[in-house]
Amino acid sequence: MADPARLAAYDVLRAVRTQDAYANLVLPQALREHRLTGRDAGFATELAAGTLRRQGTYDAVIDTCLTRGRVKPRIRDVLRLGTHQLLGMRVGAHAAVSTTVDLARMRSGAGSVGLVNAVLRTVSEHDLEDWIERVAPDAATDPVGHLAVAHSHPRWVVSEFERALGERRDELPVLLAADNEPPAVVLVARPGRSTRDELPGEPTALSPYGVRMSGGDPGAVPAVAEGRAGVQDEGSQLVALALAAAPLDGADGRWLDLCAGPGGKAALLAAIAAERGAHLVANEPQEHRADLVRRALAGADNSEVTVVDGRRPVWSPGSFDRVLVDAPCSGLGALRRRPEARWRKQPADLEELVPLQRTLLGAALDLVRPGGVVVYATCSPVLAETTEVVAAVLGDHDDVERLAPDRQLWPHEHGTDAMFWSVLRRLS
Repeated sequence: MADPARLAAYDVLRAVRTQDAYANLVLPQALREHRLTGRDAGFATELAAGTLRRQGTYDAVIDTCLTRGRVKPRIRDVLRLGTHQLLGMRVGAHAAVSTTVDLARMRSGAGSVGLVNAVLRTVSEHDLEDWIERVAPDAATDPVGHLAVAHSHPRWVVSEFERALGERRDELPVLLAADNEPPAVVLVARPGRSTRDELPGEPTALSPYGVRMSGGDPGAVPAVAEGRAGVQDEGSQLVALALAAAPLDGADGRWLDLCAGPGGKAALLAAIAAERGAHLVANEPQEHRADLVRRALAGADNSEVTVVDGRRPVWSPGSFDRVLVDAPCSGLGALRRRPEARWRKQPADLEELVPLQRTLLGAALDLVRPGGVVVYATCSPVLAETTEVVAAVLGDHDDVERLAPDRQLWPHEHGTDAMFWSVLRRLS
């Protein structure tokens, strides 16, 4: 019988591959089905998430070790899991090979056992650094290709990150390495409803409401269970704070989160707005995501949830004092917590996203009154989704000014997702 932790990790990989599932959503279900807790649950989590993060590197190694063309996807999933144990985890070679052979027998059929055994024995002959030297393109002649294989990112993503770093492009290897590190769990104390002192962990460096947990289940924290606090990356908190802190002229009673799902930023904004006597409209165009926003805002009496297409808003121009546009984007700034996302996104996705982003920002600028502020944000550092969107929209609005330089966070520098935001104000 295969080890339950390895079975759970395989089930996650299979769901990601066959159902376009999100690993962080299917993993808890897999842990429950295989009755895993404690160290076994931690092992399964690292095996599944680590394999997905390093998939590009491992596929290059596996392809080098194969002697007969392609293998079926279910066999490749087994080989990836075995390779991660050999090259990315503290699992002895004999244990990694034998347990993965057992997994192959159960999940990919007895006929795959010999192939899995042979390939993994070949993989075990070298460590990860040695394999990278063997399978990655030459760093001198193809630096982007080398980094793509060495750090397991699609080539086009590496190129976009290099472009976004600009004069700091020498930091690219460190950035890519940071994307492959599991992120810490960060909690947020919603002001007026909880304090950081109630939350376990160390205070975050940038957000006055954040706490970085050292371990444990965040759902077991009373303030989180009661909705007075939540799980929210520090970068996401900073976007909400940027909107709340932006100076404006005149009234400050009507706030809008135009793209609120799943509701983390809206919940923080509602708490801050309540302390100022302001009302928050949290809008989400998709009904199932609007339900998530309602849950996040439970207990926030100064808020309401609407289900409106932000491209065609129902509110009159100038209806709001503050507007947040956390626009739909590629999500390439959150690869630490969404390891499968890097393999799903394609350059063509930007062709659909960028026009949507520009339209939403334009709508937000119409909805804010003169003297009011708009924050445009994405969880992506890709220039086409960030500074280029802002520049294009401002080119059509001569009554808008930037209040501060645009801000780009980085995992390797700030320990956050790679959030971007720009603070804009309608001229009075």
